[in-house]
Amino acid sequence: MTSASDTSHPSSLGSGIAALHAKWGWIVALGLVYLIAGFVALGSMVMATVASVIVVGAMMIVAGVTEVIGAFQMKSWGKFAIWALLGVLYIVAGFLTFENPLFAAALLTLFLGASLLASGAVRLFLAFSMKRESPWVWVALSAVITLLLGLLILARWPVNSVYILGLFLGIDLIMAGAGWVSLGFSLKRRG
Repeated sequence: MTSASDTSHPSSLGSGIAALHAKWGWIVALGLVYLIAGFVALGSMVMATVASVIVVGAMMIVAGVTEVIGAFQMKSWGKFAIWALLGVLYIVAGFLTFENPLFAAALLTLFLGASLLASGAVRLFLAFSMKRESPWVWVALSAVITLLLGLLILARWPVNSVYILGLFLGIDLIMAGAGWVSLGFSLKRRG
């Protein structure tokens, strides 16, 4: 139960929702931008794949520079060398990603397929180990879907490497956009 004093506190949920209510139009606009970007990504999945790989490459370079800077904070020579080497490897990998984004996309797609396969297998094991719990069927269903998705990606690898990351990016942007639009209209209805 919330009282009037609870909603006036700046960190309360009620005041946060009230502040968002005034900005519902901006939230819907953000969602529409996400939706448009998602459909553009689906319309050109190869370019979306290359764009996502370039972003990953840029993040690797930033992480590498951060690791090298962090290496100078180490007290021992051994730790310094390991951190600096790790940072240099990140930087080199980032630049190699820029050099050949389609090869990087192939490696990332292989990693994605293997990760989904491993995640699905672990989740399936967990589902059958929690059979006494009520939601085990949903966990098992989720595991099977994840396993199948991983198998589909790996079965078509490396051919699908030119579009699979772009497909995932497009779907993610559309789902995020739908969520923002829904939140914005929900905030409008509350007021």
